[in-house]
Parts: sequence; structure tokens; C-alpha cells
Amino acid sequence: MTSNHSPRSRQCVAVLGGSFDPVHNGHVALAKYFVTLLAPDELRVIPAGNPWQKHGLEASPEQRVEMVKRAFSQQNVPLVIDRQEIERKTATYTIDTLQALRAELGPQASIVFLMGADQLQHLNTWQGWDRLFDYAHLGVASRPGFAMDASQVPAEVRREFTRRAAPPEQIRQSAHGLTYLARNLAVDISATEIRAALHNAKRPDTLVPAAVLDYIEQHHLYKN
Repeated sequence: MTSNHSPRSRQCVAVLGGSFDPVHNGHVALAKYFVTLLAPDELRVIPAGNPWQKHGLEASPEQRVEMVKRAFSQQNVPLVIDRQEIERKTATYTIDTLQALRAELGPQASIVFLMGADQLQHLNTWQGWDRLFDYAHLGVASRPGFAMDASQVPAEVRREFTRRAAPPEQIRQSAHGLTYLARNLAVDISATEIRAALHNAKRPDTLVPAAVLDYIEQHHLYKN
């Protein structure tokens, strides 16, 4: 009897968290890049509930869930919208979310938490940031002008990130603890900039997926 446990038999879940207020083409490009790179079994998108470093989300949780659904439905991978942070009544920390995901998916699954370069620049301010590696890999999108050097990334973050760097195959075949920097993903979009445009009655067509922009306009979101 032959074993069917090939290196590909490990479940791989790419995880993208965010306020998604609104979801934009930068989020979509980041997900698409890592879906292509890792061929995960699932894209798990987690809209933030009460993110401790941000205040005053404009769209409601249900509106943000709907925008996420519309933005990521075209990805070539099963989409799961995870409501755990929305349903959590306390402040939201990524470490808690990853612990919950690990408990749900089991010790063997490869969990890859995706983030932008801007998040890496202040990763050392996150609650329990150095324990994130106990639960997941970190996949980071670069951006124009971003460098992994002392001027942009805190020394302790750079040290951990560099020490744990690994190719996609190794990330796919192990459960947690590795990093990958996508150096050729040139997307630099800010939700703040998009909200400002919408407040001023401008259409940010090139920054937001068309289906999301339709939803924003139908529901009169981000109006003054």
C-alpha cells in the first residue's frame, strides 16, 4: 500500500487581515501574489473588529464583510471570510487571532499571515509580535522604495525576518516560523487616501475593485 502523503498534502491557508475600510486593489494584489506563489488551499480573510491601533472605522462590520466578498470573489482559490475579530468584543490583537486559527486548523497546517511593508515597519509595536512565528509564517509585500534596512525596519524585526527567510516550497511544507518578502509587488495604495477622495466626491476607479466601488456608491459610504 502506498502512502499518499506528498509534501503537498499539508493544508496551506493564506490569511489576510485588515480593516478593509474600504478594501482596495492593494489588498487584492497582495492576496493574488501569495495565492499564485503558494497555491494555498484557502484564502482566509479576517476583517478587523476593534483594532487597537486604529480608531473610528467608517463602514459597519457587515458592510466591510460585503466589500471583502465582492473584492476577493475573483481569486483562484476558495475564499473564507472569518468573522472572529468582528465577533470578539475586546480589543483585537493578531497574536490572539493566530492562536485561534492554529487551534482550529491543527498543528500541521501551514498558516501564512500576509501583511504590507508598512505593517512590518512597526511590527515591534504589536502585542506579542515575536510570538507570531510560533503560530504562522509571515508573507510581506514590498512596495516602491521599501528596503529591509535600518532606516525602514526596526533592528529586532529585521533580524528575525532575515533569519527566518525561506523559499515558498519550504513555507508550504512547514507549519510556521518562516518569512517571505515579495520584492516585486509594486502596489502602494492607502485606504485613507481613498476615503479622502470619496469624501470629496471623487471616484477612485484605479484604486478600488469595480464591484466594491459600486457597493460604496449604492450604500452612500464615505460621504461627508
